[in-house]
Amino acid sequence: MTSSDKIIFIAELIGTFGLVVGATGSIVYEEILGGIYGISFIAAGHFVALTIVVYAFGKYSMAHFNPAVTIAFFMTKHVSGKQLPVYFGAQAVGAFLGSIFVLFVFGDYANIGTNAPNLNYDWGSIIGLEILATIFLMWVIFIIVSNKKLAKLSGVAIGGIIALDVLFFGEISGASMNPIRSLAPAIIAGIPHDLWLYWTTPFIGTILVGLFYRKKFLTKAE
Repeated sequence: MTSSDKIIFIAELIGTFGLVVGATGSIVYEEILGGIYGISFIAAGHFVALTIVVYAFGKYSMAHFNPAVTIAFFMTKHVSGKQLPVYFGAQAVGAFLGSIFVLFVFGDYANIGTNAPNLNYDWGSIIGLEILATIFLMWVIFIIVSNKKLAKLSGVAIGGIIALDVLFFGEISGASMNPIRSLAPAIIAGIPHDLWLYWTTPFIGTILVGLFYRKKFLTKAE
């Protein structure tokens, strides 16, 4: 592993840890409080966590913290094939450490923040909204990456779109947008039943955006 890869690994590990603690921790803490604030509190938790880790580690690893995002960046040649194991490994370690931290610090509440779809809605809506939420996220990320003038807004923009996705879609689809964020708490809580949803839809969303970006921008550049 090169020195550059080591920096990426550390940045992605700590960043994913922070993301998971903020995202799942807000869900757990909201249950501890008796659900008095609702989805707005959870969305705010996502916003704060993502804003902090994007600003803290974006310049080192491009702030993926999400294997679905990493795949899209690979498609658009922002990441090389040799770097994929570095990103995926760091994200996995960070996510599981984050879920373990939440379990021991906050306690075993709300299934440690595990994502879950609302089965009062039909599966078409659940799957569609989860893909749409991820498309929104990936599109904002590409806008930030493609325009250096927007770099100062990266944390606010990425944290903001995730918070909005959680606010509007969280109570329907679970608003994961991130396979590893869903995997870690589900495995530790022992409820992996819905992982098929969160290990398909985020990749579909980011790959669709990656294909569009590659066709519209990379093809012209070449």
